[in-house]
Amino acid sequence: MMNGGLISIQESMASLKPSERKVAEYIVNRPEEVINLSIQKLAHRTEVSEATIIRLSRTLNYKGFQELKLRIAGDLATKHSSNSYQEISIDGTVDSFIANISNNNIQSINDTLSVLSRDEVEKAIEVLGKARKIALYGIGASGLIAQDFKQKLSRINRWCEAATDYDTQGTISANLSEEDVVFGISYSGQTNDIIQSLSIAKENGATVITLTKYGTNPVSQLADIKLFTSSLEKSIRSGAMSSRISQLNVIDILYVGLTSRSYSDSVAALERTRKALEDAKKHV
Repeated sequence: MMNGGLISIQESMASLKPSERKVAEYIVNRPEEVINLSIQKLAHRTEVSEATIIRLSRTLNYKGFQELKLRIAGDLATKHSSNSYQEISIDGTVDSFIANISNNNIQSINDTLSVLSRDEVEKAIEVLGKARKIALYGIGASGLIAQDFKQKLSRINRWCEAATDYDTQGTISANLSEEDVVFGISYSGQTNDIIQSLSIAKENGATVITLTKYGTNPVSQLADIKLFTSSLEKSIRSGAMSSRISQLNVIDILYVGLTSRSYSDSVAALERTRKALEDAKKHV
């Protein structure tokens, strides 16, 4: 079933133009009503042009208003079986921490599945598999995601480098070419260091893949291939929690996709690295 309409709107709300946001807020507040409205009636009730509603649909990466309505209808059909994000209180019990944080991580993955494009994932696996070099960029919590992907790719004999500061990222980007891929990770899509380093790589002809939250943002606008995650939980967290889990889930999808494309070679590489590490431990 097609879904993800309401999540994509909520994730994109802050970046929408005022007229588009007006329609978006109406949809979020009255989804059951909207799925039964024509574009003309919705335009009348929100006092905007039909062109604004079409632009909103395309901003959300849908073909048109009809697809947006279908996805909202899918959301409504599954909402009773879905959980919602739980507040994390500093006064909670250990049992509440276990239940609420686990629920939020699961919810984040489910929400990400509704905004993650199968076609873009397929393209990402294809270009990563053909790349001469793979550069992985992330700052802060996103740097941990980049390091995780590097570890996985190294195990299957893919040349890659993870950089978690701009000086290193800029240096790598300056030496990339059209044979290479750069993978920029930024949940906010606003990280200046990532924007600058991706811009340099793009100027040198490298294929740019980005992993950001859903919606239009400066990082994803630089991408040839856009991968999105979703995490709408509201909590007291001081750092990324469920957003990190959803990013790691996408990384695992890409890793398994790459491994499956050259299964025999990947298994052989995994066995070589396993043996090398085991042999090293025997001599400690």
